[in-house]
Amino acid sequence: MPVFYNPIWLLGLILIPVLAGVYLWITKKKKKEAITFSNLAFVKSALGDVKKSRRTHILFVIALAALALLFIGLADPHIPLEQTKEGVNVVLVIDDSGSMQANDYKPSRIEAAKSAADILLRNLDPKDSAGVVVFESGATTAAYLSPDKDRVREKLASVTPRTGQTAIGDGLALAIDMAKSIPNKKNVVILLSDGVNNAGVISPDEAVGFANAAGIQVFTVGLGSSQPVILGYDWMGNPQYAQLDEATLQSIAQKSGGKYFKSVNDQTLKEIYAGLNQEILREKEETSIKDVFIVGALVLLCIELYLRYGRGRIIQ
Repeated sequence: MPVFYNPIWLLGLILIPVLAGVYLWITKKKKKEAITFSNLAFVKSALGDVKKSRRTHILFVIALAALALLFIGLADPHIPLEQTKEGVNVVLVIDDSGSMQANDYKPSRIEAAKSAADILLRNLDPKDSAGVVVFESGATTAAYLSPDKDRVREKLASVTPRTGQTAIGDGLALAIDMAKSIPNKKNVVILLSDGVNNAGVISPDEAVGFANAAGIQVFTVGLGSSQPVILGYDWMGNPQYAQLDEATLQSIAQKSGGKYFKSVNDQTLKEIYAGLNQEILREKEETSIKDVFIVGALVLLCIELYLRYGRGRIIQ
């Protein structure tokens, strides 16, 4: 349903039926006056031939339509369209802790995560801004929020795995701060992790509270394999396995209005990130379409003038 920013101009539409009524009244009056005369030539001149009369009516209707479109355009109608002006702030949060060096994903978990995230960056809308946060025992900024996605992709490519633990809460909290750095946009955070929160100063629940207070939607991606993955051995020779805390990631997504996705190999990971752009609920904004009506009015006016006075005029 359109919204008119200058509705006062719509009052001009009242002129359309008034002018139509005046036109019909004048036409009928002309015919009646012609009938009162006995001069056949005068009657024929006054009434005109049927074909010429029909053409006159068509030109009048075109002029009225042009006038109506002009009044509607001046009223500045707006309709809700998919957001194209402001775009969306998308912050990628990537786990780069020691477990991301595992090679069950080819060539490694961290490289597979970077490759999948790059797919999303290439699929974002031109008006969107993107940034990258990485976390292990703490969180750091890998790429500041920017509409220059190519620059962000370069920074993403330079991310390397570290040996620290997993501070999911810190990573999410830093991403929320980054998302808010460019105001007046919808904010979305996409968090990927393959481990259990075991480091940092901010808990995942606290970080979700920050997200909810800021109205930020968080999507989470769990990175794991269908079979146990050995990361190494402790001092007693016992194997240390990669552990994915799905419950925490599911909770983050659910509480923030996002979604949780589970990846079991590099192919499913790419598929997840390839479809994430469609999951982002882009806000609608009222977009002016007044130019459509004004141009339409001008086109009709040009048609009317051409038919009346141009080479192919229909009135001799």
